[in-house]
Amino acid sequence: MKLLRNILSLAFLLAGFAVLAQVDYKKLDAYYEKALKDWNVPGMSIGIVKDGKLVFAKGYGTVEVGKNQKPDEHTLFAIASNSKAFTSAAIALLVQEGKLKWDDKVRQYLPYFTLYNTYVSEETTIRDLLSHRVGLGTFSGDVIWYRSQLSAEEIIKRVRYLPPAYNFRAGYGYSNLMYITAGEVIRKVTGKSWGEFVTERFLKPLGMTRSVPGTTYLKNMANVATPHERVNNQNQPTPWVDWENIGATGGLISSVNDLSQWLIFNMNHGIWGKDTLLTAASRNILWTPHNNFVVDHTAKNPATHFRGYGLGWGLSDYHGRLRVGHTGGYDGMVSVIQMLPEENLGFIMLTNGLQAPLSALPNYTFDRFLGKPERDWSKEQWESTLKSKKEDTRIADRKKARVMNTNPSLAPGRYAGTYQADIYGKIMVTEQNGQLKLSFEHTPDFSATLRHWHYDVFEIVWDKPQSWFSFGTVRFNLDNNLNIVGLDFDVPNDDIFFEELKARRLK
Repeated sequence: MKLLRNILSLAFLLAGFAVLAQVDYKKLDAYYEKALKDWNVPGMSIGIVKDGKLVFAKGYGTVEVGKNQKPDEHTLFAIASNSKAFTSAAIALLVQEGKLKWDDKVRQYLPYFTLYNTYVSEETTIRDLLSHRVGLGTFSGDVIWYRSQLSAEEIIKRVRYLPPAYNFRAGYGYSNLMYITAGEVIRKVTGKSWGEFVTERFLKPLGMTRSVPGTTYLKNMANVATPHERVNNQNQPTPWVDWENIGATGGLISSVNDLSQWLIFNMNHGIWGKDTLLTAASRNILWTPHNNFVVDHTAKNPATHFRGYGLGWGLSDYHGRLRVGHTGGYDGMVSVIQMLPEENLGFIMLTNGLQAPLSALPNYTFDRFLGKPERDWSKEQWESTLKSKKEDTRIADRKKARVMNTNPSLAPGRYAGTYQADIYGKIMVTEQNGQLKLSFEHTPDFSATLRHWHYDVFEIVWDKPQSWFSFGTVRFNLDNNLNIVGLDFDVPNDDIFFEELKARRLK
């Protein structure tokens, strides 16, 4: 029986090597190149990690439209929400060291932390912050921090004004704000910023020498990709935006080569060389679903049977293997990291554009290593993306509903004033040479001209192109005496919800 087990074990081992040997890297390379063109991505760097090594690394396109420079495995990109796994790992280190516990109440460290009701405020734990289950809706409150000059503490103090979308621990709402909060817990416990702690405890030990926690570190660094906005369906270079203040939710800047070390470390279950940085208990809790999603179990031959969120990682299965990963979205850059730990296989894609085949390329890559039938994932995802864009009629519907040849109720100067949004602060409307200008107290990049749309509604014409939204309007609310009492925003998009502002007039 023992001999039989040994023979079977050897057979499985040899089978694994056979599959690896059959992977055609030239074919993968050609597929990636075609995907870049099909998706009109300015540039991207791709890495494949297998059995503790970076076995494939290549750049495609350009670091900036108009420049003849390809990215490579050392080119720096923002990884955005892929930073969240570093945050959860940092918390795990502190748990290992006895400096906090997963189920410690957040208020134990941040007394000012307040959510939508007293019970939730008092009961929210560190674990809750990292698993997106406090009850807020996905991306709720991002208008508070996005491009804002507010400190992390000031941002957190405004969360109390956000309404819940679910009952506490009864739903999934992806919350950048809760990861910002986790970053401040790290600061409170260690006396160091998120960036300082992550650099000291992960970046340096893992040899991630080019990875930095903010744009201020890029000044003297070469081989840095340029972010790109989509303007009139074309890629246009745009300046970097510093996210260091909210780094715990998405501030890390890295490269394929550096991130390969991160993947190797994670797939080696927290061990780096001879050092166990993360214990088995830490690894297990980070990769355990704390928030489960519905999966269609009626589908024919599904590749996925469960999906959920752990702590800083998305979790699912793929053809019977555990799948661990995350995506990231930054102003002008998107990224994806995916791992099949049982196969010791990982995939990294960093891009300097806003549309990319984030699920297609890891799926195609994993299929090649697993010996699955070939499937054009990129084509399928692109067709699905085009279909979604076509079906998204939010802006078209609003333009269609516009009532032409109407006039505002008041003279332009009457709309000028200072408005207060509890979750944010002051919003100012001023009159300049007969035009109304919109400005935000903490967010200079939100400045805009207000152009009459219809009745007391004005179109927001942003002074600068924005990554996540374009068209929008603001309605001045009047009482029965034609006094302006507040503002309502309508900016259709999936990320930054101006509708949450609900500003009232102060003067």
